[in-house]
Amino acid sequence: MDKSSISPEESFQLIAKTIQETKKRFEDNGHLFLFWGLIMFVVCLSQFVLIQLELYSIHWYPNFLYPLGAIYTFFYAFNKYKKKKMPSNLIGNILASLGWMLGLNLMILGFFFSNKLGEAIAPVFLIFMAFFICISGVTVKYRPLIWGGILLNLIGLAAFYFEWQYHSLIMAVGSVVALIIPGILLNNKRKRADV
Repeated sequence: MDKSSISPEESFQLIAKTIQETKKRFEDNGHLFLFWGLIMFVVCLSQFVLIQLELYSIHWYPNFLYPLGAIYTFFYAFNKYKKKKMPSNLIGNILASLGWMLGLNLMILGFFFSNKLGEAIAPVFLIFMAFFICISGVTVKYRPLIWGGILLNLIGLAAFYFEWQYHSLIMAVGSVVALIIPGILLNNKRKRADV
């Protein structure tokens, strides 16, 4: 008999332990959800104001906050996990890779292909983000992220029924529902655990 095989019960315990470790990391990094939610909120609200002021030629300038946020997130993750050689797990690595892939693709779509997507760009962004947030919530069994992702998906679908001038305002609302509120709840949960 192979000594490296484990029983089904041990497999379930290992999976449960991995999920708990990933959930703990989400709690430790809840400020990143809050950080990205605030960036998205500021960018989208700024765009909405610029559009209402009919400053169409510069309404996209606030989007430059996204690459700055990505740089901060990269250095934060590098310093926290790579430099300090903190252990990682498969679920955390998958979610981190999925997050980076989604973020980079959304930035590429926004900066280089927004004219191809036209008025559908905001709803498409929201729906893609909803997938990531919902998958993250289901993976770590955290209901605020699951509900935030579901609500963001519904907001993204509803955005198709609004004129493009209101899409940035809708995205700002989506950032509150799917990122800021879960980020605050994750931070509060971590603070209560630290006490």
